[in-house]
Amino acid sequence: MDPLSVTASIIAILQLSAKVLSYLNDVKDASKDRVACAVEASNLHNLLFNLRFRLEEGDPSRPWYIAVQALAVKHGPLDQFKQALEMLQAKMTDGGRLKKAGEALMWKFKKEEIAEVLARMERLKTLVEIALQMDHFKLSKAIKDDTSFVRAHVPIIQSGVDTIRQSQDSAKHRRLIEWLSTSDYPAQQSDIIKRRQEGTGQWFLDAPELAYWLNESNATLLCLGIPGAGKTMIAAIAIDHLLNTVQNSSHGVAYVYCNYKAREEQDVLSLLAAILKQLVQGRLSMVDHIERLYQKHANRGTKPSLDEVYSALRDVLAHYSSVHIVIDALDEYQDATRRQFLAKLRNLQATQDIRLMATSRFIPNVEDAFGEAPRLEVQASREDVKRFVAGQTYQLPACIQRSIALQEIVQKKITDAVDGMFLLARLHTDSLLDKRTAKDVKTTLDKLTKGAAALDFAYREALQRIDGQLGGDRELAGKVLSWITLAERPLTTAEICCALAVEPGEDEIDPENVLTPGDLVSVCAGLVIIDEESAVIRLVHYTTQEYLERTGDVWNQGGQLNITTTCLTYLCFDTFQSGSCSTDKEFEARLQQNQFLDYAAKHLGSHAGRVETEVTDRTCELLQGKSFPCVAQALWVPNYKYRGYSTAYRVSTALHYTSQFGLSGITKKILATVDVPIVEAVNAKDSRGNTPLTFAAKTGQYEMANLLLDKGAEVNAQGGRYGNALQAASERGYEQVVKTLLDAGAEVNAQGGRYGNALQAASERGYEQVVKMLLDKGAEVNAQGRRYGNALYAASCRGHEQVVKMLLDKGAEVNAQGRGYGNALQAASAQGHEQVVKTLLDKGAEVNAQGGGYGNALEAASDGGHEQVVKMLLDKGAEVNAQGRGYGNALQAASYGGHEQVVKTLLDAGAEVNVQGGEYGNALQAASYGGHEQVVKTLLDAGAEVNAQGGEYGNALQAASYGGHEQVVKTLLDAGADVNAQGGEYGNALQAASYRGHEQIVKMLLNSGAHQHQENNLASMPE
Repeated sequence: MDPLSVTASIIAILQLSAKVLSYLNDVKDASKDRVACAVEASNLHNLLFNLRFRLEEGDPSRPWYIAVQALAVKHGPLDQFKQALEMLQAKMTDGGRLKKAGEALMWKFKKEEIAEVLARMERLKTLVEIALQMDHFKLSKAIKDDTSFVRAHVPIIQSGVDTIRQSQDSAKHRRLIEWLSTSDYPAQQSDIIKRRQEGTGQWFLDAPELAYWLNESNATLLCLGIPGAGKTMIAAIAIDHLLNTVQNSSHGVAYVYCNYKAREEQDVLSLLAAILKQLVQGRLSMVDHIERLYQKHANRGTKPSLDEVYSALRDVLAHYSSVHIVIDALDEYQDATRRQFLAKLRNLQATQDIRLMATSRFIPNVEDAFGEAPRLEVQASREDVKRFVAGQTYQLPACIQRSIALQEIVQKKITDAVDGMFLLARLHTDSLLDKRTAKDVKTTLDKLTKGAAALDFAYREALQRIDGQLGGDRELAGKVLSWITLAERPLTTAEICCALAVEPGEDEIDPENVLTPGDLVSVCAGLVIIDEESAVIRLVHYTTQEYLERTGDVWNQGGQLNITTTCLTYLCFDTFQSGSCSTDKEFEARLQQNQFLDYAAKHLGSHAGRVETEVTDRTCELLQGKSFPCVAQALWVPNYKYRGYSTAYRVSTALHYTSQFGLSGITKKILATVDVPIVEAVNAKDSRGNTPLTFAAKTGQYEMANLLLDKGAEVNAQGGRYGNALQAASERGYEQVVKTLLDAGAEVNAQGGRYGNALQAASERGYEQVVKMLLDKGAEVNAQGRRYGNALYAASCRGHEQVVKMLLDKGAEVNAQGRGYGNALQAASAQGHEQVVKTLLDKGAEVNAQGGGYGNALEAASDGGHEQVVKMLLDKGAEVNAQGRGYGNALQAASYGGHEQVVKTLLDAGAEVNVQGGEYGNALQAASYGGHEQVVKTLLDAGAEVNAQGGEYGNALQAASYGGHEQVVKTLLDAGADVNAQGGEYGNALQAASYRGHEQIVKMLLNSGAHQHQENNLASMPE
């Protein structure tokens, strides 16, 4: 043990006991328990104070000094006293503030709890007194006796501390996962599955393709269907089945639903974060993976990168034996997002047993991406349609409810007409709601159409029904459909009800003018539904959106102007005239009290851009008025919360706003009225150092950029996240803006910002034309920058083969050192970019170059399970036993990830199976910790020493026991693992399994001869 550790433990306890004594002394209650606690804590505090100085003056090599160190072992005397103090502190304070202390002691403590606290104090006091006598033999025996006593009794105090900690940990857990992702796919799942007609979808649950996907490792299933076939419901049925029959502590379930109104927000980072959130939700033992990200980013006001979230997800997946992931409407994602998302999931599949299911329309790009994976066509079966229609009878007109014969006609006609499209069943059923006679019902049924034109016909009929309503209902329906169709993102019921209550000329909302959500749905002829769990109002299907957008000129003239003027009126309300909020709490309260503020502030600019000439004056009034600071705060508040997040943009100007949205006409009017020189106005910086030109550049506003430059904007102004406008435009791939800036004299090699320079930004994102433009303008190909180190590294890491070739052709140094992975070859190898690896090797990349997070390219590729890359590196002379970083060597890296084929490849190439080093000591322990049974068997067959010592867990059996991997434990025991081997973090396998609560493994170990009362080697003392 480190000689300093016992001193550090005593200092920490002295600080804690001083606080507790202060609280105890402030208690007005004259309880004997309180007095006893105060006296004993004070006496012990003084004794520990003396012991601290004895230790600081003592000789660490003396037997007495060595014996005293045993006080600080894990779960030892000092640790036990610390737990007692923590309980006292937790029950007398609230976040460090003294509460009603007398009452807290009287109310919260039971007699036996205080007795246990006092007993702990007395035991430690006895030990410290012996220690101060300098008798190391007597001290060693006393400590050992005390340790045995503690183990033999389940301490009440520990139960109390555990209860408090558990409550605190649960709240912390919730905060962390909400910080990670604000998505709420479980709410969507709940809303969708509630609409399932009982008994429908059974054909899907009985399908052999589904059975294969459920039961086969790394299985993939692609469910294809025409628009409206019921693919989302099928996804919901699959998820519901998984949650009820598969999900447990070893088998994870995660899912995502695509929202056609929020495609821009559903990028790969947010999708992976949502999956990660679901897999750690409710599992306190996994929260460490998220907490590390939070501690790194929260205080900086930044958010985790894609690589960081991916890495955390991979680590969390290692805790599961299998995970089912369902992706609905994969075809609705943008092409680049879909490709990258699937690539990340495939990489994870190479590491873990991930079973992927996706729904999609018949889109060639989607089908090609799934190769030979099994397909299952989704279509509305006749039985399901009949069940659905029959289930809707209760809400159909009385003439149908009274006649069994008419009900059968309705069911048959609608079933015949839907032609595999479940959506039509709903729309056709809704078309009968206003029919009052049997003749009207039959006439409507006779008009039902089939085929491609059927949806358009159904939507046209729905709009005609709306048009036939009373004037007020007709007008309301038009507004509701207009808002939902034209909104930039999904609207909550509170937001749309608030928007519809805004009246021209008013400076607040009249509560008596607010509609209920039910009012909105009732007038829209079945085209609108509300997701109750998420409180989102939406169109019944994405094809409804497409139809309404396509026919908007007919039914929705003036819709954009109405929405824009509503936002303007709302944002000019008196309540926002006070400006921005000074604290997060105040800001969040404002959003809660003004439900439409978030939408209006963030999306007014987009709506105004479509009707700019008609709203120029009113927009200028807002942007130059007292409400603008409030608008700016709500618009630019970061998505990730941290302390002070709401005040990140304390300073900004109207030109920053107009530049972001490309409002050139409004910009000209503002510049004509500013009370400072125009050149000063166009170069004003916000609190992050961004100029209006940077805002125009990062949003691709080509005309706005030209206007600002014409008015004197400084093209090389420094500041902000991107450092300058050129880097901002390059990172987003806006070719026209990049050309404009370069032509205006932008310094192509300007340093600063997130990427260090523009070339690195464009290379990381793979924008070939922008890279070419920058190189043609003299960009330094080997310039060093911040995030990746150099452009070649950035492009290699992201797998942009053509950009890599361009950079190499321009003289990029193939072995240049970069950031995290050390060099381009290691970066490309870690990500499995085969063609990039080949290109780099062909250009002379040093295959055994050392450095970076993995130490060398072979370990990086092995960790990722990239078999072909591993073979390429070995063929080029990679040293199979080269020492690396975290895992020590390539074999341990591949074993940890469970990459059986890579393990075999490395062994065939001469990898030493028992080589020691790295976090897990050896390959067998790494594989055992990950629960990779086949890899464990492969290593044992190759001669791995089953009882090899080393690494965090001491040996393979303890690692597998800690991880809860029953089959691996059995395999190791069958191979002769010593069930009572000592070492590692938990002392032995039995204690590791017990600590994690793996009951079956505990039984296995006991049945194999584990000594139930064997002491942890960390607590063993010299006699």
